[in-house]
Amino acid sequence: MSQLPHKFFIDSHKASNAVAVVAMMAYFDAWHNETAWTCLALHGTYGFMWITKSRLFPDKQWEQPASWSLGLQTWAFLTLYWVSPYLITSRDLHAAPWLLGLCVAIWGLGIFLHFVSDMQKYMHLRLAPGTLLTDGLWARLRNPNYLGELLVYLAFCLLAMHWAPMLVLGIAVFTLWMPNMIRKDRSLSRYPEFAGWQRRSWMFIPFLF
Repeated sequence: MSQLPHKFFIDSHKASNAVAVVAMMAYFDAWHNETAWTCLALHGTYGFMWITKSRLFPDKQWEQPASWSLGLQTWAFLTLYWVSPYLITSRDLHAAPWLLGLCVAIWGLGIFLHFVSDMQKYMHLRLAPGTLLTDGLWARLRNPNYLGELLVYLAFCLLAMHWAPMLVLGIAVFTLWMPNMIRKDRSLSRYPEFAGWQRRSWMFIPFLF
């Protein structure tokens, strides 16, 4: 069986976000639930923007071919993020207005960091290949895109008001994201200016690490 780019599996899952949430709303008759609608808006819009990003300024790592086994594993893991809309719709959860506002604000900040930093990286690689990106959103953070993604998924977790989505996010951070960031630091250490950038920047979360 021929291999497909890894992004095929990721993008197809992101495209399914809105469909999955709507299906849960229909199954549990959650049309009256403002928290479910907020979750649909945030999850669905994020999926649409991810697909748009994948077309306009793709990440090279997701362009690599992936086996169907790896692709389906990716699909299965990403499906765990749907635990938030499931908990909201199945339990008819209604978040307080202040929590809805907070989640939208966190999501918006995450979207900004995630997509703007990815666009900056994409343009830097096109216009200045072979050099280290250390300005803009990357000046004080070595992984602003990961921080943005963390905030996006944190907003989904908080909407559900349950520990299960936080557990899924924690697994992703410590088993996938952090190892990737460490490997990237090791790879970028070949640049002479990396040591100085490392000293004046945080790896992931400002003021923590």
